[in-house]
Amino acid sequence: MTALLAVLRRDLRLALRQGADSLMVVAFFVITVTLFPFGVGPEQAVLERISSGVVWVTALLAALLSLDRLFQADYEDGSLDLLTLTPTPTLVLVVGKMVAHWLTTGLPLMVASPVLALLLHMRAEGYGVLLAAMALGTPSLSLIGGVGAALILGARRGGVLLSLLVLPLYVPILVFGVSAVEAAVMGLDATPQLMILGALLLGGLALCPWAAAAALKQAVA
Repeated sequence: MTALLAVLRRDLRLALRQGADSLMVVAFFVITVTLFPFGVGPEQAVLERISSGVVWVTALLAALLSLDRLFQADYEDGSLDLLTLTPTPTLVLVVGKMVAHWLTTGLPLMVASPVLALLLHMRAEGYGVLLAAMALGTPSLSLIGGVGAALILGARRGGVLLSLLVLPLYVPILVFGVSAVEAAVMGLDATPQLMILGALLLGGLALCPWAAAAALKQAVA
């Protein structure tokens, strides 16, 4: 636990020093969502119908923007080699970096999502479920993305390869996240969708750190 907190503090300090990266993710999220009313028109009924899908898709793409810096910067300056040579298990290193990624990317996206949903005229019944779905879904984005980021270390055109690896795995999170909000808006019970998102998160917690740690060891070997 001490090693995990040390890795987490290190990555959070680096993220604060390079605050432009996190701001870029949130700015992309905000700008992309605000473009939709210009593209599809200002009709409230249309925006209300697509609001949950727009928020989730743009949040997913915004999270994808930040994945390449999860391990790449440490890999390029040699810090990753030194970190893997310490007594700290690679699994702890990976978990710390995934948690830091969520705190600097997923959490700001989750906080901004209700405001942007209001811009798209989402019905009031959907806000609480949107926050709950984001709270369950965005950590899964960081977990799955961490595996992809570890797999593409040292590869040419890694950003394109990362998108191809990660986006298909994001589809279930997107489907059930949007479905939960739409169920709440229609007055239905969104519990089944939220439970599936929770199950995906638990599965990711059990599998993704181990897979990312194995890929990281292979990259620095």
